[in-house]
Amino acid sequence: MPVQFAAKRLSKELQKISNSLPPGIMLVSAEDLEEWLLDIKVLDSNPLYLNETYRLKFRFSSTYPIEPPEVVFVKLPDRPIPIHPHIYSNGIICLDLLGAQGWSPVQNVESIAMSLQSMLTGNSKNERPQGDEEFVRGNRLRPRDIEFYYHDNDV
Repeated sequence: MPVQFAAKRLSKELQKISNSLPPGIMLVSAEDLEEWLLDIKVLDSNPLYLNETYRLKFRFSSTYPIEPPEVVFVKLPDRPIPIHPHIYSNGIICLDLLGAQGWSPVQNVESIAMSLQSMLTGNSKNERPQGDEEFVRGNRLRPRDIEFYYHDNDV
């Protein structure tokens, strides 16, 4: 039953975002209900992200939307990982909205993409999270299994 619920919800979301997404957010691919790719751009003149486009990968489990999707930035030749104090150089995002504590089933792919776009828009720090190199080198967990400590809500 949860699998059917997830599929129904994702089919509805896909239909909606195929027809309209906010400025700066583009659906790249959604061939199935397990993995979707979206591109996002920062629309203001923030010099950290000017003229850049970033690729997001969404992975959905059969428990979506009860549990959040796994969302990471993907590095491609023309799609860098954005530099931000909450985004590791391997694309993993430290954002309470994407964790069990901050997630709510009222959220959806569009609201997540908008939150990440907003997070980048408001950033003025040209830096990675503290301990980025050690985290990237040593992490073997999937993003959904990492227990982040959310201590900096104003970035």
